[in-house]
This record gives sequence, C-alpha cells and structure tokens, in this order.
Amino acid sequence: MIRDLILRGEVAVVGLGRSGQSVSRLLSRAGARVYASDAAEADPGTVGNLAGAGVDARGGGHDLDRIGRSAVVVASPGVPPDAPPLARARARNVPIVSEVQVALDFLPAARCIAVTGTNGKSTVTALAAHLLRALGLDAVAAGNIGTPLSEIALRVTPPEWIALELSSFQLHDTPGIDPEVGVLLNLEPDHLDRYASLEEYYGDKMRLFANATGRSVWVTNADDAEVERRTAGVPGTRHRFSMLDPTADAGPSPSPGEWRLLGSAFVATGDIPLLGRHNIANVLSAALAVAVADPSHRTGGAIARLAGGVRTFTGLRHRLEVVADVGGVQWIDDSKATNVSSARVAIDAMTRPTVVLLGGKHKREPYTALLEGLARHATLVIAYGEAAPVIERDLAGRVPLVRLGSSFHDVIECARAAARPGGAVLLSPACSSYDMFTDYEERGDTFRRLATMR
Repeated sequence: MIRDLILRGEVAVVGLGRSGQSVSRLLSRAGARVYASDAAEADPGTVGNLAGAGVDARGGGHDLDRIGRSAVVVASPGVPPDAPPLARARARNVPIVSEVQVALDFLPAARCIAVTGTNGKSTVTALAAHLLRALGLDAVAAGNIGTPLSEIALRVTPPEWIALELSSFQLHDTPGIDPEVGVLLNLEPDHLDRYASLEEYYGDKMRLFANATGRSVWVTNADDAEVERRTAGVPGTRHRFSMLDPTADAGPSPSPGEWRLLGSAFVATGDIPLLGRHNIANVLSAALAVAVADPSHRTGGAIARLAGGVRTFTGLRHRLEVVADVGGVQWIDDSKATNVSSARVAIDAMTRPTVVLLGGKHKREPYTALLEGLARHATLVIAYGEAAPVIERDLAGRVPLVRLGSSFHDVIECARAAARPGGAVLLSPACSSYDMFTDYEERGDTFRRLATMR
C-alpha cells in the first residue's frame, strides 16, 4: 500500500515528534521525497538531522497547499483529526495513514501481538515482549509504549516478534492492522476532549478487528461487559481472560491466590511483582496472548518459562512505581494514569492511608467515579492545575480536599506536610499533563525529584 503511494509523489509527515522523525527517515531511506512539518518551532538539531537523511523538515507551521498536493499524509498520533493539515488532506482526497501503518508495510515478516484498550496497554505490551524473550525469542515492545514502530523497521535485522501497543489515535489511521494476536483489554471513557462521543472513541478501538477473518486470534477481557458485547461477533478464535471466571482461558484456580493458564497451574498472586489487583489481569492477558500466538508457546515447558518470566518482570516507570520512601512515607508515581478509570484502579490498589494528587488538563470526564475509592483510602485529595476547579466541584464536601494552583512544587510541599509515617503520597492525576508539563513522563520525573528534596 505505502510502497505504491510513495512512488506517486511527495509524502507529507505531519508532526516532528519521535514517531514523525522515525517515519520520515524510514520513508526517505525507501526512496520517497519527504516533507515533514510541525506547528511548533522545530529544534534546529532535529531539522539538521532530518536534512542529513534527505528529509525537508520545517517547524513553525504547515504548508497546507503542499500537503494538499502530496501523494499520502502520515499523521502523528498527537495531531487531532480536525487539525488544518489533516483537514486539507481530506478535502483534497489525499490518503491519511499512521506512522504505524507505514512501519507495518516495511515489516512484512514480523509477527505481531497488538494490544489496545483504555488502561493497562503499556504494561501488557512490555510484559508480552518480556515473556516472548523468556521463551528465547527475539522480541521488542514498540508503538504507543514509547518506541515508534518505524524505529524497529529501520533496523538492519528487524526482530521476529513485536509486542505493539496501539492507542485509539493510532488505530484511527491504521487500516491494514492484521496481527498474529490482537488483545482488547478494556473499554472505559477516555479522550473525550478529543472525541465527539464515547461511541466514536470505542469505534477507533474496534478498528483493531477491521481485518478479522476466521483465521484471526484474539484475546479479550471476559470481565468487561462492553468488550464482551462488541467482540461477540468478531470472526476468529477468541480467548478470554478473567479475574472471576474459572472457565476462562486464563483465570482463577480453585485454590485461592492461584491462577491458571490454558488449563495449567500458572502463578500465585505472590509471584507477581507489581502493585495492585488490576496487574493480575494484566499478567493473565499478556501471558495468554503469548501462549496462543504459536502452538510451541503452550507446552508444559513453555508455560513454566512464561511463569518464570512473570516473576522477573520489573514493571514500567510512571505506573504505580514506588519512587521514594521518605520518613516512612511511600511516594508512588502513577503519572501515566491520565484518565479517571486508570486513577480509580490506582487508588483502589492502595494499602496505606494515602494523600492523592489529582489534576492536570481536564479531559471532560467526571471525577465522581473516584469517590468510593477515595473514601476508603484517601486522607486528603490535592486538586491542582487546569482541572482543579472541576475536581473541587465534583469531590469537595465528600472527601477531604484542598485546591491549589499550577505550582507543582506547592503541590508536593502540601502533600509532604499532610502525609504521615506509614502512609503514602500517590500521583495518579486522572488528567493529561499538558497544562503544566510536556508529557506524563516529565510530570512523573518531577514528582520523583521533588519527593526526595527537602
């Protein structure tokens, strides 16, 4: 698909983030003429590096006429569908594809486990890659997890297996997705600041199944009613994981605290080195996806190696990561919790009296869904940033709450004063970071740094 289009004229890459840079280099190496642009001013080093790779890179705006004349537009996931360059492309009937779609076309031999859902994608993707490696396979994690798939396609020798995290934004423009195994973890409200409706958001998630056939293999969440409803009629073989149903392909054992995989004893809760009950579901989904990806992955010896892989998994940064213990207070970085449902899971995972930090850029979700968990676990809620007035409106008078402004230093000092030995401070913002930080990683890194400063 892409190889044909790039022979017809110039390729326009919209967005000069990491994925935009990688796909620009990949396309240029394949012989395409590439114009890459960004609405923000571009780093001169980035422009120079891309120029050295044969890419015409420009920051500070987009040449809409040039984009409208291109053979194909490659959209970075952070660019909204109604952004002027994409609107111009649609008006001129120029095909729009994602960076993932381009990379997939250059990785025809790679076997892919594709993971999507509202929450848990990064952990499951990283764990799937880790478990593939535990089986002795050459495997990487890529996509929305942080490493653009184009970077993998640029390798002289690409890996045999790829665990690929896919956001709804990426799936929107990836019409050719056809994984070895597709995983749908859950469906809950998110990104309502970008989507016109919840149905539109769920519709992009369901694009994972766009090319489903009778030969397709899927892993889905038996405990999520929305997932069950939407995947019931999807062609292919569906394997289900569950925290409740002992008949699921991956789920509870009759023995409390034990979990089974494809009918075999697998792991105990104590074997899982991650905080929170939700991470048991993440382990079950990742292990099930790897096990059903190939017949050789489900032998008794393979299941034992997968269990060993679970025990050695160290988790990901900014996802319920204990970053400090200061004066008997645990500081827990869950900056990746950029929506209400993921923050709810984190709050429910707390086992100590907890000061909870909520705030950032509001995503049009009500915070009232957090009340039950906050009532059980929170000694104080600190609302901050752009979303602070909405958080205060939804929660004040129902849980202890203080509202601050946009000084993260003040937020941390307030948390430090409120926390007590034996307690915890949890950054699980339920919001995106873009009102105060460049991304959730910078927010989490700042939390870690300030937590250890006195």
